Amino acid sequence: MMMKSVTPTELRGNLFNLLDEVLNTGLPLEINRGGKRLRIVLVEKVDKLQSLVRRPSVILGDPDDLVSLSWEQEVNLDLP
Repeated sequence: MMMKSVTPTELRGNLFNLLDEVLNTGLPLEINRGGKRLRIVLVEKVDKLQSLVRRPSVILGDPDDLVSLSWEQEVNLDLP
């Protein structure tokens, strides 16, 4: 994900949402004013593990059990 860049007018019109985005993603926000660039950055480090999406359909359990799984019925390997 790339750093977002806005004008001062965009910043003024959407300040709280843009600040929340910096807080949630940890990515800096760049403001372009008169050919110069300013940045709003999060001072604290972001715990990237907190932003992981829960995926309940992922296999849970002992990794050694994955060795004996068979995928032949779920995958079609007939390539042209």
